[in-house]
Amino acid sequence: MTTEDNTNPTSRRTFLQQTAATSATTALMATGNYAFAQGSNRLKIGLVGCGGRGTGAAVQALKADPENVLTAMGDVRRSQIEASLANIRGEASVGNRVMVEEAHRYEGLDAYLKVLDSGIDVVLFASPPGFRPREIVAGVAAGKHIFAEKPLGTDPVTLRTAWEATKKIKGNKTAFLSGFCWRYDPAHREFFKRVHEGAIGQVRHIHSTYLTGPVKMMPPAESRPAGMGDVEWQIRNWYNFVWLSGDGLIEQACHSVDKMLWAMKDVPPVRCTATGGRTIPNNQGNIYDHITVFYEWANGTRGTMAQRQIDSPYNDNSDYMSGSNGFGNIKGGRVNIQSDKKWRYEGENKNMYQVEHDEFFASIRKGQPIDNSERMARSTLAGLMGRMAAYTGQEVTWEHMLRSQDVLFPDPLTWDGALPIKPLAVPGRYPLL
Repeated sequence: MTTEDNTNPTSRRTFLQQTAATSATTALMATGNYAFAQGSNRLKIGLVGCGGRGTGAAVQALKADPENVLTAMGDVRRSQIEASLANIRGEASVGNRVMVEEAHRYEGLDAYLKVLDSGIDVVLFASPPGFRPREIVAGVAAGKHIFAEKPLGTDPVTLRTAWEATKKIKGNKTAFLSGFCWRYDPAHREFFKRVHEGAIGQVRHIHSTYLTGPVKMMPPAESRPAGMGDVEWQIRNWYNFVWLSGDGLIEQACHSVDKMLWAMKDVPPVRCTATGGRTIPNNQGNIYDHITVFYEWANGTRGTMAQRQIDSPYNDNSDYMSGSNGFGNIKGGRVNIQSDKKWRYEGENKNMYQVEHDEFFASIRKGQPIDNSERMARSTLAGLMGRMAAYTGQEVTWEHMLRSQDVLFPDPLTWDGALPIKPLAVPGRYPLL
């Protein structure tokens, strides 16, 4: 990593100042038709976060439209950029539209700002979730079309900052695509459409599971290379730290929380309680390996969200709904309704990751940009609400989350700065901020 790129402070104060400077140089991009106004049908794409998910999103974006080209990439590690480039170029159908010049491969904590200022039209944000709020604030200010991988953030303070920023999207006439990809799965779409039309009557209870094995276990402390600073060490192992991943409930199982809100027509729960903890030691990491949340809506509907990341002979990623007139189930590839309107999905199955990008770019081309930002913010905040209840051991309300002062993102964040690892949350001791 270059010294120049990695010593810039990136606190909330700093990134807002940097965003203002970036916006001044990209003011002409504040309309959704920037590329077309320049006499070209090309849409130039920039990728921020070059891991597996970012690489996949870039390929899907290029496949979505034959005029799309990838022109800029950013990550905290140059090696990650080069590996991602090689993988994207290896896709036969899109490799010839990878046009990332050496000067447009940006390394460092401020790489996202450089990608935004490189002349792109569309940005794909796929870095660890803790960075998502500041990226979205900058992306909206720069007038870019945005794909933001889920979740929207890892704490309520920075999430609300990003949520507020997205209110300018409509005025910018830009598109915002959320990484809550199940919303673009044909079977799920048909299922929830029927639920909303009353196929199981009024929804009374939702039970969602995300029971799976560990995602990325923290390596032993002694494996840390000599001279590697706290920030680099934590980013390299980002899944194990709450400020970066948000915990398993937020980074992974938030898909299930999003489906719960989808069932409730995106009306958030009014309160919740939760239990959770860590069963398997994880060295220096500070995330739980299981959380169960008990949600309640204003109309009396209840929801349970069971999330677990422990090696087990049994895994389950399903959604079970009970209504006043029947049941609805999403379990593996089986999507069905059991009521007097019995139904089972037998339609076409499509890759939801590709579908979301197809519709995203089609909306840009039509000048009718889609905007998923509001529901992305609600679903993420509902997940954070459940995590807060598990960490504190207290009942947490939606109204509290709308004003909570719990903030995790380091301020300031510098590459060489000290960043002590916060202890694992203990219910009854962790403050309800």
